[in-house]
Amino acid sequence: MCGQSRRARAYAGHSRQGAAMSRSTSNQHENEAPLPEIAGYRLRRVINHGGMSTVYLGEQIGLAREVAIKVMLPTALSDEVSRRRFENEVRTIARLEHPHVVVIHEVGRTREGLPYYAMPYLSRGHLGQRDLSKDEPRVVSIMETLLSALDYAHSRGVVHRDVKAENVLFDDSERPLLADFGIALRRGFGPRVTAAGLAVGSTAYMAPEQARGEDVDGRADLYSLGVLGWEMLTGRLPFEAPDALSMAVMHAQDPIPKLPQHLRHWQRFMNRALSKQPGHRFQDAAEMRQWLADIHRSGVVHAIKRLIPRGGKLRQWAMPLWAGLAVVAVAVVTVGFGLSSAKDDGFFRVEGAPVATPAAGGDDPTTAMMAPLPEAPLQRSLEEARRYLRQGKLTAPADGNAYNSLLTAWHADSTSPEVHTAVAELTQAFAEQIALAVRERNDQRAREHLVNATALAQQTGNADSSAMRALRERAGTALQARIELDAKRNDRADAERAAALAAELGLPKANTAKLLAQARAIGGGLPGQPVAVGSLSQDNGRITVALSPRPVSRAEYARFASASNREPALCRERASLLRVLAPRNWQSPGFKQSDGEPVVCVSQADAEAYAQWYSQQTGRRYRLPTAAEAEAQSAEAGGRALSMWLRDCGRNCLQRQAAGASWRSAQGQRPLTAARGYDDVGFRLVRER
Repeated sequence: MCGQSRRARAYAGHSRQGAAMSRSTSNQHENEAPLPEIAGYRLRRVINHGGMSTVYLGEQIGLAREVAIKVMLPTALSDEVSRRRFENEVRTIARLEHPHVVVIHEVGRTREGLPYYAMPYLSRGHLGQRDLSKDEPRVVSIMETLLSALDYAHSRGVVHRDVKAENVLFDDSERPLLADFGIALRRGFGPRVTAAGLAVGSTAYMAPEQARGEDVDGRADLYSLGVLGWEMLTGRLPFEAPDALSMAVMHAQDPIPKLPQHLRHWQRFMNRALSKQPGHRFQDAAEMRQWLADIHRSGVVHAIKRLIPRGGKLRQWAMPLWAGLAVVAVAVVTVGFGLSSAKDDGFFRVEGAPVATPAAGGDDPTTAMMAPLPEAPLQRSLEEARRYLRQGKLTAPADGNAYNSLLTAWHADSTSPEVHTAVAELTQAFAEQIALAVRERNDQRAREHLVNATALAQQTGNADSSAMRALRERAGTALQARIELDAKRNDRADAERAAALAAELGLPKANTAKLLAQARAIGGGLPGQPVAVGSLSQDNGRITVALSPRPVSRAEYARFASASNREPALCRERASLLRVLAPRNWQSPGFKQSDGEPVVCVSQADAEAYAQWYSQQTGRRYRLPTAAEAEAQSAEAGGRALSMWLRDCGRNCLQRQAAGASWRSAQGQRPLTAARGYDDVGFRLVRER
């Protein structure tokens, strides 16, 4: 079933190492441990060894046929409950009857009590051993075949979760078959993890939500198939890293790469298939297969265009000709495939549909090709985005707004200049709304528009664009005008709120400091003079606060954690593969710290608990500062800039604000989830007096 892959793997540590074992390695493993004993089978040797199982070549004695037997490792299924559940799932998978799914002959236990299942032994190797980078029709044919198998499995509630090159095997007729549903998941059983807590699958092909340990559906398989398609076309993976953790991070965070020039007609397909968000991908196998048909048509046209030399008179008359040549070429190839019934996984044939030929009285394919093309999804989404923009529907209502329509257009073709122009137009509209909200003193609305503008910029790769710089400049101008008006009204409190908002909007530090000085000068104060910011009224008096000169240190927090037995907050997402491979908390943030450096990887709830504990210890009242009280919130730990927790809520009180730029974020203020820690956020306290 497996052998040494022709291509070098993307990194040494991911789960393909078992499939790449040579025969000498197999023999060595065989010498180190005796082969399992299974009634009715004679095992010969190891042919694959992975993190969850070992695959043996064997003979089913009663039927005298070669089989591959997968035996689960004791560490993969460590208790009887998990073993029985595994066997039940395998029996469900064994009922999958599809011509391109490797069948399961039998499920059982070895004499040692380990679960196994037997399947056909396919000696023609796997997809990773074939170079298809110069055979685009074969790539499309294989992807269509695999989509047929996945569509069948998904319709029966089975998600494969490990679609990769080594799990696409070939029979003696060179038909591709999808194998190893052994870690598949029936919908409704929740996310599957191994005994060690790792999300199951191969991170080189794994969808971001699967790497995070979240519940997955068939769209995760379609993501993996997109990666596999990229690998077949180019001979390499879209993301390459030296280890599994780095690979998972790249799938979750890195932008989708650009294909080579000769494969540019695949780029929109890949942008959709490899989207980070499941809702932006193909929603089912049928939709993905329809796009493959479009890829075929554009691929033929693209190939003919490459034959036409650039420049000169030949180009002038040849350009109108290539479309007609493409029509003829597609018609000829389509008829040729229609006349041949030998290949049931042909490039043009749709499984289960009759192939029309002239002899059979079918429609003329030339007529079909000359029919008007349907409206392109890109243009439709762009027109919708601009219409909503004219109507002022930037982010609402949910079922029709410029933001969502524009993201749909971007996923259709992220390289389109029209899309980037529309992104700039929507960013300008956000800038106008932010300036209006600042003038109206509606700071919350200004924050909401900023969050949306920032999210749009990050998702489309425009975080440092001229449009975003213009947005901040316009916001700064509006804040300056507001503070000048506050000075005329002698409204120091609002001026300070406006100055605090400048940091949230990401204005340069020099501009923010200037605005703060102007605000503090209102009402007789002098620029730079200490003032009672964040004051509270009580009995016609004033309660002033004092900000601590430095953040709470690791040693100080350690005393609190020891006295209160407080469990450390997580510095990664729940059930995350990244967290399991590299756990983070305040004791181990991922970089070296001395006891005197600021504590990080503590949640906002941890910081509040520390303030309450410290108040009890000292007899004074301590708490986290507000945004208005955060005069100088940034700090450093080991040469790394840190943000500081505030007591202010974000968009909801499940989020809290963190102030000050950090080594991970250039934002002056940002909302973060209050229940988790961050390795670039610490905290200071203020004392009320």
